[in-house]
Amino acid sequence: MTQGLRERKKQATRAHIAAVATQLFIEQGFEATTIAQIAERAEVAKMTVTNYFPLKEDLFFDRAPEIVALLAEVVSRRTAGTTPAEAVREAYLEGLDARWPPLGFGSADFVDAIAASPALQARGRSMLADQEAALAAVLVAEAQEADPDDDGLDARLEATRLAGIVRVLVAELVGRVIAGEPEEAVVERVRRAAREHLGP
Repeated sequence: MTQGLRERKKQATRAHIAAVATQLFIEQGFEATTIAQIAERAEVAKMTVTNYFPLKEDLFFDRAPEIVALLAEVVSRRTAGTTPAEAVREAYLEGLDARWPPLGFGSADFVDAIAASPALQARGRSMLADQEAALAAVLVAEAQEADPDDDGLDARLEATRLAGIVRVLVAELVGRVIAGEPEEAVVERVRRAAREHLGP
């Protein structure tokens, strides 16, 4: 029970620091905001901030670990008889219904902050590359478990296909909504595309 309480306090502190940092990034811009300012506003020590978030980019993308692991976890936990593509499709569609932020549902300020910062854009690209690599690792392991002589090429290509489709759908949703299209219409458009392209 003590360990559980300690972990909940750590998670609460992490979430508080990330929320404060996000607000400062929106108010001042990513590059103009310092770790010292974040620590002061969050009322914690500067070292506390860096213990939770080693890089300033990690403060902005505080859900990066979830995003990186998302597709790999979806595929590794799928039920017997379900293809990786089917598992990704169902998870994506569920995420659309839940308006999950990593699928493109976020504030215009958040998107604008990324657009204004080359450092954040670079971190976003590396995060998505890590997501694809994590998915590829799962698919290669499955292929080699079934056939030890499998070189993993087909599995890596499938990881690229699935991660790439999700990446394009997220960008499509963000771009269309920011351009002023009604969110519901955009959601239906990407939903149809997911059903069409995330096939077996």
